[in-house]
Amino acid sequence: MGLIMPLGDRDVAVFETFVVPRFLSMFGVLALEMAIPCEGAVVAHVGCRTGFPDHLFARYLPSSTILGFDPSEAALDLARTKSRIIHDVTIDYHHAPDLPLAVDADSFSHVFSLYPLMDPARRLDLIAEIVRLLAPGGQLLLSLPLRGSYQEIADLLREYALKHDVGQVAKALESNVVLRPTLESLTEEVEDAGLQDVDVEVRLMTLSFRSGRDLLEDPVTRLMVVPDLELTLGIDDIAGPMSYVREAIDRYWSEGDFELSVNVGCVSARKG
Repeated sequence: MGLIMPLGDRDVAVFETFVVPRFLSMFGVLALEMAIPCEGAVVAHVGCRTGFPDHLFARYLPSSTILGFDPSEAALDLARTKSRIIHDVTIDYHHAPDLPLAVDADSFSHVFSLYPLMDPARRLDLIAEIVRLLAPGGQLLLSLPLRGSYQEIADLLREYALKHDVGQVAKALESNVVLRPTLESLTEEVEDAGLQDVDVEVRLMTLSFRSGRDLLEDPVTRLMVVPDLELTLGIDDIAGPMSYVREAIDRYWSEGDFELSVNVGCVSARKG
């Protein structure tokens, strides 16, 4: 797999219209709140998709330069269109199918990434690349869902595995749950990469859905949650298990909304 899971051409507008304001904004705002201001900031946005929250960083870090990198050309086209109305900063977007990025080391005052959809085993590669890109004193900002996120779906998947005697799903749930980081393990990963002044903030986010169908058809679920579960759990075909999740939600939550928990975490660290 490349840099991050790319957006399909048909999904770019849907992502920008529905996923960014309802879901990705929480990850971006938390990262922005932890960003350390400086004059003449040079910022790298790794896995920038449609360019959120570059316009917010532009307000917070005026007279800065922002470079975004993403494997989706369609997403980059939309990001470039949006950047034309942003003033007082320089923004440029680059196609980047994989790591390492084609830029010099020690080049950026800030490097950030929001919810990078990638094989969990590659998270250390991403952190190492961010460290390479940072100038001395530069700041890493990595925002992603921590352990306990999507627990309600995981519980229903366990029920599915038990009722249908599907060992692959049960094994995946038990063996791969540790691949999603905790506050402590994320701190250790960043410290082991050689960074210092590590701080992690966590906020609980809840998404509400009217039914199982509403859950599965929602752009947030389709473009973020399900791909995340596929990558984290390593299940070959998640369509069957998720059909059971849909039916179970309609059965158990027939008189109320189904609420999905997300532990939004952001780690900040400095390069010595």
